[in-house]
Amino acid sequence: MESKNLLTIPPADPRVTFFDHLAQTWDTQEQKPEAIIPRLEELRGLLDFRPGQDLLEVGCGTGQITQWLADSVQPGRVTAIDFSGQMLNKARSRGIDVEFRQVDVCSGNLGKGRFDVAMCFQSFPHFRDKAAALRNLAVALKPDGKVIVMHLAGSDQINAFHAGVEHTVTNDRLPTENQWDPLLRQAGLQRENFIDREGLFFLRCSRKGS
Repeated sequence: MESKNLLTIPPADPRVTFFDHLAQTWDTQEQKPEAIIPRLEELRGLLDFRPGQDLLEVGCGTGQITQWLADSVQPGRVTAIDFSGQMLNKARSRGIDVEFRQVDVCSGNLGKGRFDVAMCFQSFPHFRDKAAALRNLAVALKPDGKVIVMHLAGSDQINAFHAGVEHTVTNDRLPTENQWDPLLRQAGLQRENFIDREGLFFLRCSRKGS
């Protein structure tokens, strides 16, 4: 299912054009889905997805893990968002039964109290205003909802990689551990689990008072 009410993305963010240009080759030259899904299966217990949850996939890209997420929470529903229209076109072409929306997580309307889980898989460094994104995600969560930030690499690996990439994303970094708590506190979120090692970055946080 696709939303017909796509939100406008601020054209000033050059990352949109950057990822639009990568969309056609993303699945063959950038990230390989056949390597990602087995890793997620290994980490399923850490993610703790449950049947019936409503899940927001933030930065879905070409939809490489969207079907896996939908299967993990069914009969719950997945809403998959990205700020790149070309990435979303590729994701929609997979024919997955989820709602795709073009939304900027830093400023777009994600809804209020809609989601049990907001999953930011290999996308968080590219949010131009990370504090605003976290505040926006917190509003979108149900009272007991969780935000998950996850990468299949540690923060040192991710940040070093981006430092060597084309200038548009060269400063897109994961916060260091001591930077997370102020960001979460400002958003009304509290850290529950934090792992940062070679091959895995995992942060789960919940709304304060939930």
